[in-house]
Amino acid sequence: MGVFTYETEFTSIIPPARLFRSFILDVDNLIPKIAPQAIKGTEILQGDGKPGTIKKVTFGEGSQFGSVTHKIDGIDKDNFVYNYSLIEGDVLSDHKIEKVSYETKLLASADGGTAVKSISNYHTIADVEIKEEHVKAGKEKASQLFKLVEGYLLANPESYN
Repeated sequence: MGVFTYETEFTSIIPPARLFRSFILDVDNLIPKIAPQAIKGTEILQGDGKPGTIKKVTFGEGSQFGSVTHKIDGIDKDNFVYNYSLIEGDVLSDHKIEKVSYETKLLASADGGTAVKSISNYHTIADVEIKEEHVKAGKEKASQLFKLVEGYLLANPESYN
């Protein structure tokens, strides 16, 4: 088994607390509302939203994948840190990946916005190598969803305050 690590960083004009409430804590409700073509819905299979919770995310009609199962590994609401792992789904099995673990940190930036730092660890089956284009494609989709959330927050300044 190999582990491949990828790091990304981007910025937002939205303050970290508001971004954390929307993009992390309420993402299961917000994304299906603003991007149903991407995420059809989320179902909690086990737990109460705290670490250890397992949830199934069903992708929208246009997706090449059906669903994926997430496990929440950690939530630090005070420091805006979220850890979770993808543990099941065709997105993993199609690429011979055992799991993908993510850590997302939202840091206050000098301009009042947020620096978003994400670390992804791909745990492969045997000696399978992760293709850079697959990682880039996934990051691009995540970036598009993030921009939709950011746009929603800008258009709805009273939301998630």
